Amino acid sequence: MLATGGSAADAISMIKKHGGKKIKFMCIIAAPEGLKKLPQAHSDVQIYVGHLDRCLNEDAYICPGLGDAGDRIFGTK
Repeated sequence: MLATGGSAADAISMIKKHGGKKIKFMCIIAAPEGLKKLPQAHSDVQIYVGHLDRCLNEDAYICPGLGDAGDRIFGTK
């Protein structure tokens, strides 16, 4: 899951620091805020997302439902 993008950006920085190249970021669920921040930090990284959820709350925390988006997508209970 990609929420704010901070942890993902830091992880990618660490991979690059150790020589990683041609990095692709894949996640099942993302918030728009994370999809905005990650390319700002690493414009060369391709991002693949299965589902874009609504948003984070005003404190940049995961809204109820972001973690449950898989249930909404796949109809699981």
